[in-house]
Amino acid sequence: MSKVYTKTGDKGTTSLIGGTRVKKCDPRIDSYGTIDELNAQIGLLSTYITEEETLTLIAEMQNVLFNIGCNLAMGEDFKKELKESSVPPVLIEHVEQSIDRMQGIIPELHCFVIPGGSRSASIAHVCRTVCRRAERLIIALDETSPVDANVLTYINRLSDYFFILSRYLNFIEKVDEKKWENPCK
Repeated sequence: MSKVYTKTGDKGTTSLIGGTRVKKCDPRIDSYGTIDELNAQIGLLSTYITEEETLTLIAEMQNVLFNIGCNLAMGEDFKKELKESSVPPVLIEHVEQSIDRMQGIIPELHCFVIPGGSRSASIAHVCRTVCRRAERLIIALDETSPVDANVLTYINRLSDYFFILSRYLNFIEKVDEKKWENPCK
């Protein structure tokens, strides 16, 4: 790619992988755009992480999210021809194993947690909420254009991961979690 701008999207359309042009407000564009946003937030989060095991998984996640974005950006005919953009079950297992590892270290949760605490934990909460939005958009897309079930599972597991990661980061950084207190008592 020699130029960043092509001027082909100046009238509010963009091209899917495979050449189909759609409006930039198309549910498919919302889905992969939010995956891109999540990936950017994860990149920010990684600048606050020092633990090598977590950084390794986060790097893997960012590559998987790029693949998911490509999968979501494919027109229907083109998608049927490619398999390498799907999410193999082993990648879901990596996320689950990390969740289990962190849950084995942090204290059991007995209340609702308000997003916050350390800077890294706060950014992990932002990743969680962007991930949940991506999940909602992908589920809506799935209503009209089938999405690989492993993509849905992976994104669902990532939001769980970022919740546990936020708790773990507060724990290892020795920052108290913000606990919900009902102001309406």
